[in-house]
Amino acid sequence: MKGAKLQGATYGVKLYNIETWSLSILKFGCVQSKNMDTNTKLVISTLCTSFFTFQLLFHFVSYWFSAKVSPGFNNLSFEKKIEWNSRIVSTCHSLLVGIFGLYIFFFDEATIADPLWGQSSLATVNIATASGYLISDLLILILYWKVIGDKYFIIHHCAALYAYYFVMKEGVLAYIANFRLLAELSSPFVNQRWFFEALKYPKFSKANVINGILMTVVFFVVRIVAIPPLYGFMYSVYGTEPYRSLGFLIQCSWISTCVVLDVMNVMWMIKISKGCMKVISLIRQEKANNSLQNGKVD
Repeated sequence: MKGAKLQGATYGVKLYNIETWSLSILKFGCVQSKNMDTNTKLVISTLCTSFFTFQLLFHFVSYWFSAKVSPGFNNLSFEKKIEWNSRIVSTCHSLLVGIFGLYIFFFDEATIADPLWGQSSLATVNIATASGYLISDLLILILYWKVIGDKYFIIHHCAALYAYYFVMKEGVLAYIANFRLLAELSSPFVNQRWFFEALKYPKFSKANVINGILMTVVFFVVRIVAIPPLYGFMYSVYGTEPYRSLGFLIQCSWISTCVVLDVMNVMWMIKISKGCMKVISLIRQEKANNSLQNGKVD
């Protein structure tokens, strides 16, 4: 009788433990699901807001703002105005995500502590904002393909969006993705060079030369100098448990998209460097000619 009671009591304790354990798992699952839902809502709302904001900037705000700030805008052809507006939007996006990217790079503790798996709302918002812009710009490129269509931009945007998809969906590599966004800090100088050209600024004007030098230096720092540390980090984490936990698909996607983007960055850097050297050479030649005309030889 006592044995039966003891056995029943033991069974009751086991049943209680199983129920408690099951409830704990259920609660944990609910919390995880809630966090996932919150993150998904944040991503979708930010991405949609970004997309519509940049569309609004392109179709309406840029026309009004550019006409107010630059009288020469009204004299541009329809094709030039399309590219002008596209570059205004590009500059706004670059400054926004680039500045936030710098902050995340230096101060975002969650992602700095764990570059592979660390998450933060700010990092997620920045990636979603960039993704919204890329989708918006892809739409503009397709709509005005004959004016501003560029296959390299299509490849660039699609590669970046493919990588950002995993960052937003799986919550991985947020720090790395934001590190890549630092490359956008060079875009305002590239766009400004085009603005000067569209407004027919002299190539050797002080503003044009200073912007050209800054463009070359900043492009080199944020897009080329950043390459070795990135691949050095990849090598340092290769084979570790956090790296293996990413899964084969994300591992391959991370490496392949970085290679594609960096090959294009090197191509653009070579083109920019050649242009910069050509301008510097012409400036020196012009100074030498002026010296000879004045009867001076340095």
